[in-house]
Amino acid sequence: MAITQNPEHQSRDREEEENLSQECKELLLSLPKEKGWRNPYIFKYQGFWCQPTEIQAMVSFQRHFQASDTDIVLATLPKSGTTWLKALAFAIVNRKHFDSCSNSHPLLTCNPHDLVPFFEYKVYAGDQLPDLSNLPQPRLFGTHIPFASLPNSIKISRCRVVYICRNPFDTFISSWHFLNKSMPGSQPPLSLEEAFEMYCKGVIGFGPFWDHMLGYWKESIERPHKVLFLQYEEMKEDIILQVKKLAEFMGYPFSLEVD
Repeated sequence: MAITQNPEHQSRDREEEENLSQECKELLLSLPKEKGWRNPYIFKYQGFWCQPTEIQAMVSFQRHFQASDTDIVLATLPKSGTTWLKALAFAIVNRKHFDSCSNSHPLLTCNPHDLVPFFEYKVYAGDQLPDLSNLPQPRLFGTHIPFASLPNSIKISRCRVVYICRNPFDTFISSWHFLNKSMPGSQPPLSLEEAFEMYCKGVIGFGPFWDHMLGYWKESIERPHKVLFLQYEEMKEDIILQVKKLAEFMGYPFSLEVD
């Protein structure tokens, strides 16, 4: 597929490339690429479409992350209820440390993405190698990375993974609105028709949708003690039941009457 870039795309592409390691640059040369929704290119890495900076972070994450048995990983596709899930999980594991009625609760002053950092956008962003040994237990992390690409230490440890899935039609529309709003002012918005064609081909961040979702769903069937599979629509329909299920899975069960 021939891709013609406008001058702004070329400038953004060069700027992003300058922040990549030489190893990552060489890796990208070997990967299939397509036009991205808001990036000049998106690359197919380990079966899924990712931005170059995401790939660089994933490589570092896969090589260096050592999971603890008490870790909790919150996994989603973009625009599937990620912020909501992070806020719920943080509130559940910290409910004995913070008064939910207090004005000092961290969720009232901090973004859930800061309280539950992404592996690929925060922890290992910029090819950094953080020291995570002193983080309070349990360590809460978020990710959009598919299950197959998670480090082996996560897969073989007793840490727990929570995945939330959302109707793909809603995920698509939410992604389209979000990405168009974040486009540079001089860049024309992506048409609904073009975005839908790309989405159906799987060319969306960490897509294809079905492969990403099925990877976690199969693990939740084979190892229900390891992976909890939630549905966004079911959470909206009965949040009390779903929060109790989430709390029990993470090892923090509670009753609604007394806590």
